[in-house]
Amino acid sequence: MNAGKIAKIAQIASAFEVCGYPKPGNVHRTRDYDDMEFEDFIISAIVIGDTVREACTDVDVENPLLGKYILQAVAETDRWIKNNTNLGIVMMIIPIAVAAAISDSFDDIRDNIELLMINTSVDDACDLYDAINIADAGGMGDRDEYDVAGDNAKQELRDNNQTMYDVLKISAPWDMLAREMTSDMPAVFEIGYPTYHEMKKTKSKNDACLLTFLTILSQVPDTLISRKYGSDEALKISMMTRDLLNLKDEADFKEKLAEFDDYLFKNKYNPGTTADLTAASIFVSYLKSNF
Repeated sequence: MNAGKIAKIAQIASAFEVCGYPKPGNVHRTRDYDDMEFEDFIISAIVIGDTVREACTDVDVENPLLGKYILQAVAETDRWIKNNTNLGIVMMIIPIAVAAAISDSFDDIRDNIELLMINTSVDDACDLYDAINIADAGGMGDRDEYDVAGDNAKQELRDNNQTMYDVLKISAPWDMLAREMTSDMPAVFEIGYPTYHEMKKTKSKNDACLLTFLTILSQVPDTLISRKYGSDEALKISMMTRDLLNLKDEADFKEKLAEFDDYLFKNKYNPGTTADLTAASIFVSYLKSNF
């Protein structure tokens, strides 16, 4: 697929995700947070376009530079927005985008994501660490092994020949995005994308986004919540989401949804990983529609 088209779809998907409302526990068009506003995410969606286009142009499959482009997109976002609005989205979208660029059909994308990830380098790992530190996003590598915030983190990666795929594999047990990126993205391709792709046929863009978000959260406990509050709390939120989804055809569903959004907001439960997976799912759906 044409690099320019892929970049536009990436921008659209990122914007659609944040526009979904009332998307429980996250910034959306009717909910700002103290440290970030709805418009920050719209700006973030726009400014990644040039990097996605570059990443998808003249791809070297054996050295796809995924870390370089993740860092480039995060650094560009940081020039406009001094908050972590899109690190997770960029981490998901860059491999999918590059895979789409080298695929002859939509059905090739998933296999190509795995190929590209396996072909990442130590330089990619170092660039990913720089991106995480620019975004000031904890949790992915702040463990005893290859601590992303450690003074010698990148030197340890080089000394031990750890590629981006390697370090994400280490993080996979506690970070959903790392798990997705090292296991051919099951939450995106088997839950999120099929849900959104079907929903957008009969629902508004907003409702399709919202229901996709809820479907993912109901089935996949959010690892941003689990890192902050523990796995039991993350599972509790997923079970509450499942109960809410069972009421989606009821007359008072929107009321119940707003109450759930208020509950998560007041208790500082932020399913940010689910938002990233939702953006990636929307991206994949529109790739499918435009292939």
